[in-house]
Amino acid sequence: MPLRHRIAAQVRAPFLEPGSARPAVVPAPFDQRLLPVGSPAFDIHADVTVMMIGGIASLLLQMLHPRALAGVWDHSNFRQDMGGRLRRTAAFIAVTTFGPRAQAEAAIARVNAIHGRLGGTLPDGTPYRADEPETLAFVGVVEALAFLKAWRRYRDPLMPPARQDRYVADMGSIARRLGANPVPETKAGAEALLRAFRPELRVDSRTREVCRLLLSAPPPAPALAPAHRLIVEAAIDLLPPWARGLHGLRSAGPATPLLRASATGLGAMVRWVLAAPRQPRESAA
Repeated sequence: MPLRHRIAAQVRAPFLEPGSARPAVVPAPFDQRLLPVGSPAFDIHADVTVMMIGGIASLLLQMLHPRALAGVWDHSNFRQDMGGRLRRTAAFIAVTTFGPRAQAEAAIARVNAIHGRLGGTLPDGTPYRADEPETLAFVGVVEALAFLKAWRRYRDPLMPPARQDRYVADMGSIARRLGANPVPETKAGAEALLRAFRPELRVDSRTREVCRLLLSAPPPAPALAPAHRLIVEAAIDLLPPWARGLHGLRSAGPATPLLRASATGLGAMVRWVLAAPRQPRESAA
């Protein structure tokens, strides 16, 4: 198998059905998807490198919220299978973006059912539930802003403001279906909501443990280790300075331009690799 196809297979592997060469989500025609025709999410969420960088940055921000962190800490197997948790999150984003409307709605219903059963107590004794609207709103705006920032940094720095607002609104429509409230309709509204949450954000021993496991998670394949490390560093660089400060993470400093140029080049290479036609045995599986 040519090198390009071998790399493509390794990149695609996390997005396949377990034990199969078939994609876990088969894109539906645009007019049969949950999001409206013309959504910027169709472009943003199709870029693997952008989504990996934005996704890791999003998780680093989410874990700063004690209630968001508690749900993961108390009800997730992230300690044993961080990669599996990341793949499930990616699969949810993929199906709600690209899948048929009925499949996307079923995935949302499953998440809502799970959230409705989960809850617990914070370290200070405060009770919490996984379906709290404000916590879900925090998670939603953090995801939207992280993916949007990664897209603008590495693919489209001149993205029109109206398209940025459209992306936030489209992501908000999914967050609303998950029970989030409030749900901003614009980028400025999302940024204002994130600022409003900042007094609640903090780091403790649990945050540090989840952060350590996330940043040290192994790559999907050993050959992808250098690219994986670059993506992690780009995700840290994507964080606002106040979030890096809370985590105790350092910026790349004078090497920042080189880091960003390298991540840009990686993204271009991944798109080239994935544009290769699938091998016959892959398509027939």
